[in-house]
Amino acid sequence: MLNQLLSLKNNNMPVEIERKYLLRNDDWKLSADQGTQFVQGYLVGSKAASVRVRIEGEKAFINIKSATLGVYRKEYEYPIPVDEARELLDTLCEQPLVEKTRFIVQYDELEWEIDVFAGENEGLVVAEVELEAEDQRINLPPWCGQEVSEDPRYYNVSLGKQPYSTW
Repeated sequence: MLNQLLSLKNNNMPVEIERKYLLRNDDWKLSADQGTQFVQGYLVGSKAASVRVRIEGEKAFINIKSATLGVYRKEYEYPIPVDEARELLDTLCEQPLVEKTRFIVQYDELEWEIDVFAGENEGLVVAEVELEAEDQRINLPPWCGQEVSEDPRYYNVSLGKQPYSTW
């Protein structure tokens, strides 16, 4: 049933259209907010979808995302109690957990999320931007480097299975 739902391309269903980039330098820090701590783990990561538990600052969510390669993916997210999220992360999620601090930077009328990874993914910094359409034109900030949107190694679900420190 989940496979059938995820394979539907219906504009009424939630989607994520996101591009990811490596960074050229730290100039983004000049415009960044104070950042929010994230810790997340994966309950399921299959060919069809990933199921993630995430604590984001003082909030927690369960997220289901289609496992398609590229910038367009189905995504469903629901709030859950933080104490339940902690228990799921500690007892049911695959290890290692993905830890990062997310900074928000406004550039050219778009909101960029800069993820600075910690733990077993320390040293990795990725910029993400969510778009309205797959073919939306964007002006890249000068601190953006190589696009890695279609490289599955940079997906958070992959970083939980094969951390950056092991590349």
